[in-house]
Parts: sequence; structure tokens; C-alpha cells
Amino acid sequence: MALLENIRTYKRVVELGGLSAAGRDLRLSPAVVSHRIQQLESHLGVRLLHRTTRQLQPTEHGLAFYEACHDVIHAVDRAESIAAEAGSNPQGSLKVTAPLGFGRRVLGPLVPEFQSRYPKIDMRLRLSERVLDLLEEAVDVAVRMAVLTDSSLIARKIADCPRMLVAAPSYLEAHGKPSTPDDLLAHRCLLLRYPGSAQFRWTLAAPDGPVSLSVNGPLDADDGDVLTEWALRGQGIVLKPIWEIASHLRTGELQPILLDFPPEPLTLAVIYPHRRFLSARVRAFADFMVDEGAKAIAARLDGLELGPVVRPGKPP
Repeated sequence: MALLENIRTYKRVVELGGLSAAGRDLRLSPAVVSHRIQQLESHLGVRLLHRTTRQLQPTEHGLAFYEACHDVIHAVDRAESIAAEAGSNPQGSLKVTAPLGFGRRVLGPLVPEFQSRYPKIDMRLRLSERVLDLLEEAVDVAVRMAVLTDSSLIARKIADCPRMLVAAPSYLEAHGKPSTPDDLLAHRCLLLRYPGSAQFRWTLAAPDGPVSLSVNGPLDADDGDVLTEWALRGQGIVLKPIWEIASHLRTGELQPILLDFPPEPLTLAVIYPHRRFLSARVRAFADFMVDEGAKAIAARLDGLELGPVVRPGKPP
């Protein structure tokens, strides 16, 4: 087991380019990471890494060994999956990424129930509005709200995820209520920005086809909850998933606008890479989210009149 952990550690050191970065990813101190690499080098009898004050690079032997690591780890994961399936007892570490708002409101509260069902699975949760590359970041599974297009990944639908443009009554009183999509160009729009984000373009349905607008405003953030807080304080118009702002719609703190021009809907889905042998822990989490995640979203919308948009629900 120690050898396997050393191999896993070495693989992440090479992928992330440093001991400290690998340590953060694996929840280990740099000293422990360094010790594991030294143990591995001693076991193999070769130097795997060139170390300088500024960078760390694999040696020729180290690069060849890194390429072989993929096969070793895949074989072990496959064996663990087969054994776990046979015993109906998923186990091991599961790294999951999800958007901040979903993680805080839905996934976080569900994790204890998942862990009670599968006590031998260690959950490693990474919340970020940024879309992480599952392979590059060594993430097992993601929950995403998106227009799903990447055929290299398996996507299992949790629920439809319609969105709505909303603003506080104080903002609408001060700035007027937009009546057409083009009116948004003259308004303060609150935008979700992060590296690679396309949220500064809002696509709305219209009688003659979708309208894509490059909106702007004086405030943006990389955390959707900050945008909601600004909207509640009358700072502008925000585009949000309806389930995320349902409580504010019920109280009237946020009011819908342009209901005749609904934003492009998203799909809430659990996503993981194509693999011939899917680990039992990934399958267990995906099954859990398709069931319990859909229930949690439906509960947040219970009793809310959504007007012309489609209510999200558990897929058939």
C-alpha cells in the first residue's frame, strides 16, 4: 500500500509541477510528499526528478515511469472497483467538484447522507464557479449546470435548470423595468466572471429566434452568491437559476423581468469521464445525485409559481 501511495503522489507531483502543489491537492505537507518521492526513488534505484530552486522536472527515467503510472493506477482502480462491486461496498477517496451555489445549498447538505450510506468513501469536495478539467485536476466526478456539449464525458441528468433575470424592487424603481432584451444594454448587469467565463453574454429566447447580448455593468464577481447579494441591495440585474433564488422570489425581494424572453435553459447533471471500468464509488455517487439531487431541487421550488418557464424536476 505504501508503494502505491508513493506512486500516486509522484504522479500528482509531475502533473502539478511541484511538491507544494501536489501536497495541497493530496492534503499532505510538502515534507511528506518529498519523503514519499525519496522512498519511491530508493525503491526503484533511480532518480525520478530534477530539483532546482525554481522548478521540478522529471528525469528521463522519471518521465518513462510517469507514463507507466497511469496503467498501474488504472489497474488498481479497476481491481478495487471489481472487488467493491462484488461486495456491494464502495470505498476509497472520491474527489467531486461542483459550483459554489449548488455546493452550499444542495450538495453540502446531502454529503452527510451519502457518507452514512457509504461510510468507506472519503469525500473530497472542491467548490468553484470555474469549470475544472476532470482529467487534468484528477477529479472523479463533477456536478455542473451547463448546456451539455462535451461528448468526451458521460453526463447523467439530475434536473432541468431554467434561469430567470431578476432585480430588486428598489433597482427597478430607480432605473425602470426593461421591456425588451435590447433594453438590458442600458442597465447595470451583474456578471459572473472568472477565467474562461462566458457569462458576460446573455442569450434570451425571442419570437424570431435567440438573442445574444453582450451585457455589462460596473460590478462583477467570481462567486454567484455575491451577485445575488448585490441584486438584493438594488445594484443591478442578475441572471440566476430559479432554484437558487426561489426564497427571494417568494418574499418579493427579487422580481422577475422579461418573462416573455426567458434565458437559455441549462441542465443540471452529474458528469464523469468515459471509462471501461467505472469505479463503484463514482457509480454510487452518480446514482445518489440523480435521485437525491433532483428531490432537493424540487423541494426548493415547491409551491413557487414559475410562470412561462418549465419547472425543473426529476428526469424520467
